[in-house]
Amino acid sequence: MTSKEILPPSRTAQDLRHDPNYIRVFDAFGREHFVTKEQWRTRSLPVALRKSWGNAEQLYGVIAMALRDGFFADVIEAAAHLHKIDPVPSRGTTVYGIVLMKTGKLDQAELVLRSYADVHPEDGTVLTNLAKVYSERGELEKSEATLWHGLEVDPNQENGLAWHLAIHREREGERAGDRELERVAALQGSWLAQLWQARSALKSRDLFRALSLYRKSLNNAGRPVPTDLLVQMSGDLGNQGHLEEAVELTEVEFNSKAHGLLVGNNLIKAHVQLGQIESAAKILAQLYELQRPDWKDQLSFWDTTIAKARIAARPLDPTTPITSTILCIEGPVWLKSQSQAAALFPRNSTPETLISVLGSSATIIGASDQIRAQLTSEPGRLSRALPLFLAEQLYFRAGVSVQTLIPWAQTEPGAFIVSGVALPDSDAAKYARMAGPQSQYVVVIHLVTPAEGSAEPWNLELRVVRTSDGARVGNISGSFQLAQIENFLSKLVAQLVDVLARSSNTPIDVPSLYQVPEGQLSDYLVRLEQLLATRCAGLEAGNPGSLSGEREMIDGMLGLCLRFPSNVVVRLILAQILLAMKSLRPNVVESFKNKIDLFRAQNLEPKSANEVVLALFDKAFS
Repeated sequence: MTSKEILPPSRTAQDLRHDPNYIRVFDAFGREHFVTKEQWRTRSLPVALRKSWGNAEQLYGVIAMALRDGFFADVIEAAAHLHKIDPVPSRGTTVYGIVLMKTGKLDQAELVLRSYADVHPEDGTVLTNLAKVYSERGELEKSEATLWHGLEVDPNQENGLAWHLAIHREREGERAGDRELERVAALQGSWLAQLWQARSALKSRDLFRALSLYRKSLNNAGRPVPTDLLVQMSGDLGNQGHLEEAVELTEVEFNSKAHGLLVGNNLIKAHVQLGQIESAAKILAQLYELQRPDWKDQLSFWDTTIAKARIAARPLDPTTPITSTILCIEGPVWLKSQSQAAALFPRNSTPETLISVLGSSATIIGASDQIRAQLTSEPGRLSRALPLFLAEQLYFRAGVSVQTLIPWAQTEPGAFIVSGVALPDSDAAKYARMAGPQSQYVVVIHLVTPAEGSAEPWNLELRVVRTSDGARVGNISGSFQLAQIENFLSKLVAQLVDVLARSSNTPIDVPSLYQVPEGQLSDYLVRLEQLLATRCAGLEAGNPGSLSGEREMIDGMLGLCLRFPSNVVVRLILAQILLAMKSLRPNVVESFKNKIDLFRAQNLEPKSANEVVLALFDKAFS
């Protein structure tokens, strides 16, 4: 893939994944792109064939993808070359034979497939494709004889076995198919026939016979056990509710590199349904280690499912009071005062005014008022992200010092607290007086959100409260749709800065390096909250159990950096997430090293700021 394609108007990635006219490809960063089949055939395929010409494994992969999309005529020359160089002769012969057959060159295909046995031992797949050549010519008796001989050589060809059974069922009825399946099961080394027989036994509710057949199938299969065997066995047992048997027979043979997502998915599902959450998490981690971008959505689904199951396994006792505290985030969440990045955003002098910003409250229409633990929701995330965003805006645009106040439950593990009601002015002032340095004012934010799935607007209520006596000195409110939050916050910030800048004697000079990614504020807010979550999880020595979705955090932040390569702020957020994650999930951080190295090699501007960012990256991977 040499060129980046733009999504067609009004088409989402989800749409295109299911559109047969488009092909999904991934770049070096694992980002998803789409090209039309014709674009891939005329532009990408020739380039990919040239690049892989001297590598049989890579060349086979490119040809196989072309064959799946029906581009037989485009790979004739490449298939002929693979036939010459492939260290797996049966594979190269089969591919070339198929390409010749599909392009109408039956005599040449027969010659290639028949000549294989002159040099090599007979191969079942080669024979089955030779049978297809005879069938194309109408030589049915010869075709059937060759097909059977192919099964005698290798009885575990799915296409060959299915074709053989279909012939006999069409000619003689269902019982004939069962008879032939038994006949194939008696062949030396057969395991696929037993696997199919076991499925029939399960449908007949004969678990004892099915398990016996599965064990015969496993005993006859080589090692590692074929992926198709484990996928069907674990899937059939799981679908029939025999979860323990599925895990018992499958997991002992599972190898993440050999069997991948197809088998791993079934095992994770079985473990989750059995309540064996940590066993499911172990398999998930093994699959993540393989760094397959095409598995991202499915692995993310299981990551979320496992996180929810962990929370459900530790329900809150409504009769037990929750011990809480107020965490204090000084300055912008991504700019610690002791960080070497602080020098990039110099201030003329230390401001005299300190503002606290407090959110973490959201009234959700239609939600239960019962105290409960749950994964981060959109209202909860926004109730924390908005104070973080307003704090950095005030820091740079109002010439004040800031601190963000975060209510934190000291449970096991710890968790953010989100109140369902607005905090009274007096309580907000009290919390501000309790937290860190004494601030002059506290900005209190409360969200009122519509019921899930509703198209109604969100409402925001903002109050400016004097800390010393709890008196309200300012009030701002408004409604917004999430899709238009950028315009709404721009106006809100202007109003708030106008109120609070009067309290500052510090000249306002916004640093040029402070830039919020234009048009991507919603994503930026998500990343601010995720950095906060990572920093707070670091408070839980030895048990950062409040953190989940850590790979998506890094991957999403890297994606934002790639979309805005000249934005220093987003690079600093990425670096800070990596640093905070280093002590929590070192294996996760290490798995991103290649992508980060690729990103940092892009000679990002400005160079002086980039040197600081690169030093932080070095620290994260040291």
